[in-house]
Amino acid sequence: MVQSIEFAPAVRRRPFQLGKQVTLFILLMFFYLLGCAGEIHAKWYRYYDSRGTANISANVTPAHIRYGYESLDQNMQVIAKTPAWNGDRDAKTQARYESQARQQQYDLKLKRAYGNSKIATMKRDESLNSIKKQIAFQQEQLKQQQNDRVMYKNQENQYIRKGQNIPVSVREHMLQNQQQILASKAMLKQMQDNYNSTQIHYADVIARLKKWNNRYNRWQSRHNITLFKG
Repeated sequence: MVQSIEFAPAVRRRPFQLGKQVTLFILLMFFYLLGCAGEIHAKWYRYYDSRGTANISANVTPAHIRYGYESLDQNMQVIAKTPAWNGDRDAKTQARYESQARQQQYDLKLKRAYGNSKIATMKRDESLNSIKKQIAFQQEQLKQQQNDRVMYKNQENQYIRKGQNIPVSVREHMLQNQQQILASKAMLKQMQDNYNSTQIHYADVIARLKKWNNRYNRWQSRHNITLFKG
């Protein structure tokens, strides 16, 4: 007689039960790896004082920072070296970093203002041409004032040759004319200085933008980035 065998129904694990097992496995692996990583962490810190005596402690003290120290693992093997603190060196390093940061901020400001060196070149030419026109106009003014000066001087000489007193109006015109000539010369000098400073300013701007653009192009080439050009 053949006996029938009954199989117990398969037990279906609920999804949250599987999730708990996976989470537990991940946690166990995490703590295992954390323990392995801890084996290479520094356990001791050693420094040598001015007499060459080794000093070891479990913490970094001001003396460690002063003389420089070695980080040791649990087997007393050196895993890292930290140089002695140098105030002058750190101050110079900080000053250099601050200077670089200021330069980068200035470069970004120029980039936002001009976009690229071609636009900056156009702006330079516009500014210089405008100053040139102002200089040319002021030179014409000065030339006319100098001609007026000759005329007033001739009038003065005529009165002197005739033995007559120079009229007050002529004296006032000559004084006013002299002040105008001095003002025009000062204005021309100021304009010329402005022209030169504008040249220097834009030369620096254009050079910086070209340098920035070259760095950006090198970065693009290293990362194989191609911008869409419409």
